[in-house]
Amino acid sequence: MLGRYARGMVASHGEDRMPRFRGPSDLHLHSDHSDGTEPPARVMAAAHAAGLHTVALTDHDTTAGWSEAAEAAGSLGMTLLPGMELSARHEWRSIHVLAYLLDPDRAGIRALTDRIRRSRLTRAQTMAERIGHDYDLTWDDILAHTADGATVGRPHLADALVARGYVRDRSEAFAGILHPSSDYYVDLYAPDPVTAVAAIVDAGGVPIIAHPAGRGGLLPQRLLDRMLEAGLGGFELGHRENGEPALGVLRELCARRDLIVTGSSDYHGLGKPNQPGEFTTADDMVARIIASATGSAPVFP
Repeated sequence: MLGRYARGMVASHGEDRMPRFRGPSDLHLHSDHSDGTEPPARVMAAAHAAGLHTVALTDHDTTAGWSEAAEAAGSLGMTLLPGMELSARHEWRSIHVLAYLLDPDRAGIRALTDRIRRSRLTRAQTMAERIGHDYDLTWDDILAHTADGATVGRPHLADALVARGYVRDRSEAFAGILHPSSDYYVDLYAPDPVTAVAAIVDAGGVPIIAHPAGRGGLLPQRLLDRMLEAGLGGFELGHRENGEPALGVLRELCARRDLIVTGSSDYHGLGKPNQPGEFTTADDMVARIIASATGSAPVFP
């Protein structure tokens, strides 16, 4: 259910939805409700310290941090766009769909996120059991690195491995013990990206593909076309993982189809080197997201 602050985020269509935000804007930040290392209030403080005025909290497959983030952002004079990063998969590739200003209690999106979170927990338990056969690692070790209410995931396993001294950091854990080629690895359930996009649109949100020109390269054009037909709003072209030539192809696509273009940090606290504000989103693009959404509303200071 929506929390105390999130209940006030239900979208309306009157004058109160006119954009009253100001930039710079970073629309991709994570807290310890998923794989970030800081609670939502500290994430907001880090964004404020970096000079940001509009931000989005986009934890993986959960909106549990919205209320705390809204309260903290408001106290700092910042605008918050409530969001989420929904997991999806095409063949072997993981695809992350940023969902802005959705209604998380809409039946379709609720069913998807509930199923993904259950899969994350079962997966983590199975991986922990497998790892425990070869390393001195228990489920309690992993829970000690998981915030209350957060769904346990691979980053929490990584943090437990770091604490035990088996790896130096999360990157080493993901490159070895937790790598998909490892015998300890377990697949995560995720819907296909067309289903994910359609569910976000049905929940009144605006779907944007995160880091679409990253390590996996460009998605097949036929898949992109199907996602656009389902209501995909645009692409996060400003991100440190994006690279050419895929980025150039997407720039041309966005210009030709008049799509939303965002830029964001993908901040995870100590979980990644990314820093708030290293990429930002233009004011006109933020305004388009706000104008397009019907699921929830921005939280203005």
